[in-house]
Amino acid sequence: MTRLLIEGIEGIPEIQPGDDLAELIVTALAGNDCELQDGDIVVVTHKVVSKQEGRLVEIPDEATYRSLVEDEAMEVIRRRGDLVIARTRHGFICANAAVDRSNIAEGYALLLPIDPDRSAHRLRTLIERATGTSIGLVITDTFGRPWRRGLVDVAIGMSGLPAIVDLRGTTDAHGNELSVTEVAVVDEIAAAADLVMGKATQIPIAVVRGLDLTGSGRAQDLVRPAGEDLFR
Repeated sequence: MTRLLIEGIEGIPEIQPGDDLAELIVTALAGNDCELQDGDIVVVTHKVVSKQEGRLVEIPDEATYRSLVEDEAMEVIRRRGDLVIARTRHGFICANAAVDRSNIAEGYALLLPIDPDRSAHRLRTLIERATGTSIGLVITDTFGRPWRRGLVDVAIGMSGLPAIVDLRGTTDAHGNELSVTEVAVVDEIAAAADLVMGKATQIPIAVVRGLDLTGSGRAQDLVRPAGEDLFR
């Protein structure tokens, strides 16, 4: 039987710039009686990483917020009223260049980590060192999707697991060869973990157990090259 366990980890305090995030996560894991095992995947919302890295910006008024969005946008794809769909320096195409005002103090906005893959690798290494385990780590954010309503969490940074499982060249149950199937497994992990973390429950950490994944990748592997983008 295939079984997947996803556990939300409570007890993470409000993060301040410079906090030892790895230590806080390890302490919270112990407080939840969750002992990491080899192969586990720790999923972390970008908000706690961005706060720890000092990516919190004061925005005294709406004009400052709009200016910040313009500064973070490397390319504006579409505009509709106050909504901007933009490409960030990371290559992500998202609303308002991922400048976030939810779940933070009024009058502030939160920016993405400068290099989310590097942030994920650093955090993973520190947690592994503290727990003596070999794990994967995923940093998530909430994105909309072209042609579909609703939001889902996706991976913006990762370390210790593959971004994509490439099934091209294999066969399905009927013997048909798969020619285009590449599964964005790390995005599936991010979306699944959000089911136990939620948007307003102050549970920014989850542990995913039961996946047998080999290899390594970067969240940058998920960014579709412009030449393959049929929507722009």
